[in-house]
Amino acid sequence: MTKYVFVTGGVLSSLGKGLASASIGALLESRGYRVSIQKLDPYINVDPGTMSPFQHGEVFVTDDGAETDLDLGHYERFTQMVATQKHNVTSGRVYQKVINKERRGDYLGNTVQVIPHITDEIKASIRKLDTPEIDVSIVEIGGTVGDIESLPFLEAIRQLRLDLEPGNAINVHLTYVPYLRSAKELKSKPTQHSVKELRSIGIQPDMILCRCEMDLPDSVREKIALFCNVPPHAVKAAVDVDNIYKVPLKFAQHNVDTTVCQMLQLPERKSDLSAWKKLCQIIDAKRDPVHIAIVGKYVDYPDSYKSLIEALHHAGLANRADVQLHWMESARFEKGDDLEQAMAQIDGILIPGGFGIRGVEGMIRTIQYARTKHIPFFGICLGMQLACVEFARNAVGLDGANSSEFEDDPHYKVIYKLRELVDIDEMGGTMRLGAYDCDLKPESLAIKTYGKSQISERHRHRFEFNKEYMPIMMDSGLKFTGMSPDGLFVEIVEIEDHPWFLGCQFHPEFKSDPFDAHPLFQGFVAASIAYGAAKKVRVDQGEMVP
Repeated sequence: MTKYVFVTGGVLSSLGKGLASASIGALLESRGYRVSIQKLDPYINVDPGTMSPFQHGEVFVTDDGAETDLDLGHYERFTQMVATQKHNVTSGRVYQKVINKERRGDYLGNTVQVIPHITDEIKASIRKLDTPEIDVSIVEIGGTVGDIESLPFLEAIRQLRLDLEPGNAINVHLTYVPYLRSAKELKSKPTQHSVKELRSIGIQPDMILCRCEMDLPDSVREKIALFCNVPPHAVKAAVDVDNIYKVPLKFAQHNVDTTVCQMLQLPERKSDLSAWKKLCQIIDAKRDPVHIAIVGKYVDYPDSYKSLIEALHHAGLANRADVQLHWMESARFEKGDDLEQAMAQIDGILIPGGFGIRGVEGMIRTIQYARTKHIPFFGICLGMQLACVEFARNAVGLDGANSSEFEDDPHYKVIYKLRELVDIDEMGGTMRLGAYDCDLKPESLAIKTYGKSQISERHRHRFEFNKEYMPIMMDSGLKFTGMSPDGLFVEIVEIEDHPWFLGCQFHPEFKSDPFDAHPLFQGFVAASIAYGAAKKVRVDQGEMVP
């Protein structure tokens, strides 16, 4: 039978429940247990696909086309699990299912209520991952204890624990223990109040993870244990670290995994954390910097690019380089800001995905600069589409070339809406989503980078390249080196006679992890390192360089 770890959070948001859940999963895997991690989100949206990146951050896409919470990216990067639609459950999806059942008459005329109908649906969603292939299912409940919208989920896990045999489920509560510098004290009162709130709805935590700036003194640990009704050894410090990939080792130092295994009555197995230790050694080693510019729409809120940031750092670790990110709002380059001055220290330029017209012309100017100055360039999704628009305008001479996303009927419609979405106005879940195969052309940068001729990558886009323009653009030097197996979709474009210029329609960042950096990011960062080194030589020789 699958055992469960329910993870809740208190005091305030953004404490890192997702990272805590992922780290517990990583530690259990290090002992040979098979792990699944699920996120229960209390918002009414069916999924985060229609939510603003400024409010919700990144939308993480799974192989099966689910638009999910960014925490699922942490789960995949820290563990061997491959997320699916089942791994992210929202209030909106739960209520939608219950209402559909009510409309069909499945409840036989009964009054439909939060308890038992909504909570039963939540429990059913959790139990869908109860399979012989999974030893431990970690379930993270979004939001903070005390939020009214989280109550059905908390009630569901309270009931589910009673449904299970003793020793098959535990509750882990993540709280905040602030340090008051004026008093020079760690304060346990917020944690006490949070646990009191949790216990008032019938959930007693078995373990308390205390997010804090420093380790907990025994006196604070014992005080929390006394007032929160847990043994002192079950009060663990979740101490701040300078890199998220150090969290599993920190948890292991505090015996979090040992305590979880004991509480779940799992057979004792020795852990193997050698890979994590080696990773942290690389993180702490001195590495020369490489400067990457990210020119996008949401640069004031980096969570919008969470997987992208991690993928770049993974590539930095693989190349033994310290990736320094320079965030640049694309709209600034529409207003006449000097690109050459802004890019003076930059070794590589990346244009990420996004939606809407804001800042697009600034991105196009940036792409032209990278192409003509021979600076390594990587365009992802929107970045690839705009690379095609820029090339059509400035290399082919198709003045006025554009995407129909930004102009209703451009004279040269280089990018247009997916054919199957024409006349479909509904926004949620209507894009080309999930993993699709791609065939790579021989002798291309793409096939050299991947080391194989067919790949599978995750997509999230509503517009595509118009293949009518392939011949004229190929004649001017644009190479179409990645195509869908049926030949319908352009997936990768490259430019000849350039150190590294590649645009891809998919999102490779979703398949990168710290132990296996994505090939495209590895190649881009390696090219940026080489460009930076060559630029330094030229500067040392007194040459003026961009």
